[in-house]
Amino acid sequence: MSAARWLVVLAAASGFMAVAAAAFGAHWLRPRLEPDALAVFETAARYQMYHALATLLATLLFDRWQAPALALAGWLFLGGTVVFSGSLYLLVGTGARWWGAVTPIGGLALLAGWGLLLWGAMSGRAR
Repeated sequence: MSAARWLVVLAAASGFMAVAAAAFGAHWLRPRLEPDALAVFETAARYQMYHALATLLATLLFDRWQAPALALAGWLFLGGTVVFSGSLYLLVGTGARWWGAVTPIGGLALLAGWGLLLWGAMSGRAR
């Protein structure tokens, strides 16, 4: 399977999991968590969905413009989502506050992904 196809498959899986997490938070966690913890969980699910869609966009643009920065942006979106949203899910699920110190690493990967999406859009050539 090509790297572009893997990105689409993983982005679709991430989007699926984001919807499932949001539903889980809204229906099962809401009565069980403090409002602050629920807000953290909702942030994780929201950012996961945003970046699942961003991964799809980067992959589709890579297919059109063949700018390597676009493929790298997709991988950074996926990796950043795992670290950013994953650390927030773990923070809420375990109560271990130190997971909050991991979250910015994922945020930096997401920012780098957006920067590479910008660079790839400016530098790519139409197929």
